[in-house]
Amino acid sequence: MIDREPGAWLWLKDHLARLRQATVPGRVPSAAEPAVVVRTAVVTDSAAALPADWVRGFSLDGRLAVVPMPVMVGNEIYGEGEDDIAETIAVALAAATPVKTSRPSPGQFEQAYLAAARHGYEAVVSIHISGDLSGTADSARIASARVGIPVEVLDTRTVGMAQGLAVQSAVVAAADGRSAAEVRRFAEERLAKTKVYFYVPSLEQLRRGGRIGAAASLLGTMLAIKPILAVDGGKIVPLEKIRSAAKAVARLEELVVADAAERPHGEARLAIHHFGNQSEAELLASRLAVALPDTPPAQISSLPAVLAAHAGLGVLAVIVSESTVCGASALSQGPAADEPSPPPPAGQPRQAGQAGQPVQADPGKDR
Repeated sequence: MIDREPGAWLWLKDHLARLRQATVPGRVPSAAEPAVVVRTAVVTDSAAALPADWVRGFSLDGRLAVVPMPVMVGNEIYGEGEDDIAETIAVALAAATPVKTSRPSPGQFEQAYLAAARHGYEAVVSIHISGDLSGTADSARIASARVGIPVEVLDTRTVGMAQGLAVQSAVVAAADGRSAAEVRRFAEERLAKTKVYFYVPSLEQLRRGGRIGAAASLLGTMLAIKPILAVDGGKIVPLEKIRSAAKAVARLEELVVADAAERPHGEARLAIHHFGNQSEAELLASRLAVALPDTPPAQISSLPAVLAAHAGLGVLAVIVSESTVCGASALSQGPAADEPSPPPPAGQPRQAGQAGQPVQADPGKDR
C-alpha cells in the first residue's frame, strides 16, 4: 500500500478501530493489525469542502478522488481545487461581475472511475452535491454507464461539509473492505443526521443563480430582511426572516445552540463556513464555545468557491453534527480534541426538526 501523510494515516487507523469495535461486539483490533485490502473507491466533487491535506492523504492510492467543479468569473473559467479562485470570486462579487457555476462534465467522472479501476478497485461509490442545486450527480450517472467498473451514484441532497462528512464516512468504510452497497449505506446514515443552517446578508446572489425566486429576492431587498436559511430535502428553504444583520447572526447562534443541545451529551460537533468574513466566523465560533462548553471548538473554513458564487460575500453557514453514528454501523468522525492531526471536518450533522417550506424551485441550477 502506498504511504500516506502520517496525520491522515493515523486518523484512518483510529477510525477503523472504532468501526470494527462497533460492528463486531467484543472485538478490539490490535494497533499492529495489518491494513485491510481496499476494493471500493470513493469519488466526490469539490462542493464537499474536504480539507486539502485530508484529500491528499487518502488519494495517493486512488481510494479517494475529488472532481473539481468549474466556476466562471466573467469570461474566465476556473476549476475548484485547481486554481486559487477565492480572492478572484470575492473581488468579482464586490464589483457585481457575473459569477456562474457549472457541473463537471461526464468525461471528468469517467476519467476518475477509470483511474480507480487502474488502481485495482472493483467498485466506486460516487457522492455528490444536491441534485436540486447542481446537475453534478447527473454527469456522474452518465459517466457510470460508460465504464466497466460498477458505480453507485449518491445524491447527498446537501452541500459543503455536510456532504464532505458523508464522504469521510464512506472512505472509512471503504478502507475497512466494505462492499460498495455498505459504503453507500454508511454515507447515507451520516446524511440522515445532517443539519445545515446559514445566513446571507443579501438574497441577490442566490436569485442570480436561480436558487431562489425573483419575488423572494425583491421582498427581502425592499424590507431589508436578513434571512436565516437551511438546506432541507436538497433545496434551500427559509427558516426565519430577521430585520437586521446583528439579530440574524444572533438568531443563527440560538438555532445552532438549541440543535446541539438536543444531541446526546458530549456528542455534538460544529463546523462553520464563511466567505470574506473570517473574523465574523471566528467570533461566532467563540460564542458557541461559551454556550456549548461540552462541545469541541467548531472547525472554521472558507466556503468552497462553487458555493460562495451563489451565497455571496458575508455568508455564515453552520453545520451541527454528532461525533458518532448510532446503530450497528457506528463509527466516529468528529474532530474531537484528542484526535490526531490533521483533523477531518466535524462529525456528520443530522436532520433536526422541520426546516420550513422550500423556496421557489431553482430553474437555474448547474446544467
